[in-house]
Amino acid sequence: MPMTDTAIKALKPKASRYTVSDEKGLVLEVFPTGGMLWHYRYRLNGKQERVTLGRYPALSLKLARGQRDDRATQVALGLSPAQQKQLAKVAAADLTSVADFGERFFREIVAKDRKDVSIPRRYFDKSIVPAIGSKAVRDVTTEDVRAIIWKKKDEGFDAAAGEIRGVLKRLFDYAQTAGLATTNPVLALPMRHVHKAKSRERALSPDEVGTFLKAAFESNIRRQFKIGLHLILLTMVRKSELLLARWDCVNFEQAEWHIPAENSKTGKPHIVYLSRQSVALFRELQALAGGSELVLPGRGTLTKPFAHNAINTALKTALQGQAIPAFTVHDLRRTASTLLHENGWPSDVVEKALNHTIGGVRGVYNRAEYASQRREMLQFWADFVGQLLTTGRVILGRFKQVA
Repeated sequence: MPMTDTAIKALKPKASRYTVSDEKGLVLEVFPTGGMLWHYRYRLNGKQERVTLGRYPALSLKLARGQRDDRATQVALGLSPAQQKQLAKVAAADLTSVADFGERFFREIVAKDRKDVSIPRRYFDKSIVPAIGSKAVRDVTTEDVRAIIWKKKDEGFDAAAGEIRGVLKRLFDYAQTAGLATTNPVLALPMRHVHKAKSRERALSPDEVGTFLKAAFESNIRRQFKIGLHLILLTMVRKSELLLARWDCVNFEQAEWHIPAENSKTGKPHIVYLSRQSVALFRELQALAGGSELVLPGRGTLTKPFAHNAINTALKTALQGQAIPAFTVHDLRRTASTLLHENGWPSDVVEKALNHTIGGVRGVYNRAEYASQRREMLQFWADFVGQLLTTGRVILGRFKQVA
């Protein structure tokens, strides 16, 4: 008996999937989840076959019958609709480029896994697309991905090479799932041969802090980066939090910088209490921002911030020729934490200033913000850093000059 729209809407899911027949081989499969899927069943050369047509209600009863009739015509001509559909998939796979599939990958996979996709997106746009973006997904070889990864390693960025490998591996994993690739070309390049992550323990000594700041301000890196590196040290924020900062979140009168939840790694808003030195540095950045709403607008634009690796490169440039072991921008946070603890500041106050989540039972019951203590501590820290700069001559900002 032919189905009707009313009868379909009345169908209820059961503990196991079941099918309801229309006519001429058209059936509707009902899943325990409530989803419904159209199929066309037919016999060709004495063999029973089935081809999936689409989901209901996106594919209505009327449209499903139309597709059934089209497939019945193929059967009458001796063609297998199921085989024709598979051939069409193969043809589509042959035409799908890495750039096009990447958009699907970020939309369907990456965006669902992480709140901030800017870092993998940047690696995809800057390193992967220029190299293989126009190439069909199924034609990408191990040599193609090796060239991309090793180019970054040859530039001295092993960690970035590891990140790029991670993006490529996940992209081709999904390409296999989507039927666009039969193998993953990245699997021939084990991560242990690309980059082995090391546990971070680097904290600068007081003398190294002075050397670092002096080197930074005397180098030829952009003024915004000099100030930015100094601010990260004084405010103990994450690099991304400064790069995404906007002027409407900086209150000069209250000496506060509010980091909104969407820019915070913890997913919760955070207040940074600004020392006198930090306020002065922010005022100089405001003059350099050229009217942008961003604290650190990128080069040649007022609407986009600098790329995350730009300030990393600036730090590496500033330290060239300096007798100081290498360190990362993130190590400045560990440095501040270490030296503040050594100077007797309570751990909970330091952790709150770092915008860390306190774990365990203490984290559950301790909801204190330590506002006054954090304000006092950050002023102490800024003064402490200033006292470390007692040799040479370096302009730190409009607020201070050490001779």
